Amino acid sequence: MNQNKNHLLFFWVPLTILVLQFILEFTIQSYHLAQIHSENGPHELLQFFILVIALMVALLGAKKAHSQKNTPITLWFLLAAVCCTYVAGEEVSWGQHFVNWTTPEYWASLNDQGETNFHNTSSWLDQKPRLILEIGVIVGGLLIPLITRFKPSLLPSKFAIIYPTSNLAFTALIFLCLKVTDKADKFGLSPFERVSEVQELYLFYFVLLYLLDLSKRISLKQTDA
Repeated sequence: MNQNKNHLLFFWVPLTILVLQFILEFTIQSYHLAQIHSENGPHELLQFFILVIALMVALLGAKKAHSQKNTPITLWFLLAAVCCTYVAGEEVSWGQHFVNWTTPEYWASLNDQGETNFHNTSSWLDQKPRLILEIGVIVGGLLIPLITRFKPSLLPSKFAIIYPTSNLAFTALIFLCLKVTDKADKFGLSPFERVSEVQELYLFYFVLLYLLDLSKRISLKQTDA
């Protein structure tokens, strides 16, 4: 990725999304905002497509790493591909949001929203994985780049290839700000109608950026070799 593409993907895209979100929040009535943030709304669809692109990047990255006979990185990319597949499928209830089939009665009784997905059946399939991802974005996007720059000896060098770079810091910072805003919502101070959907958008975009960045570094390593 050249410098212009870096600025576009890592700075301008996340900034533009945030600006557009603020415009929506302050110009559209609550009823219409609720529709935008609904299961079939543009936010959910955008999240799904971001994850599908991330899945393709992960599979291509696994292919590159495999061609280099780098088994650990190949498995790392494949793990990311599995996670992207699961979350993308869950976002659209494995196609139910597109086809609108009826959820089987037994499964509907287990699912909080009566959908054919897993994350509404247990916090271990929803809140816990999301918490892990949130910690990963904050630690990987903000803390690790800081440590890498000022105290690299604190990080095991053998994992250096998978550490997120400072390119991802801006997206991680926006997510952190949205997370703080989420807490402010308890006091009626949040400017967002449904900030959790905006957070998910940045969580998934961070994953996409991370996989793109890692894939680029794998390619450069192959070139150097």
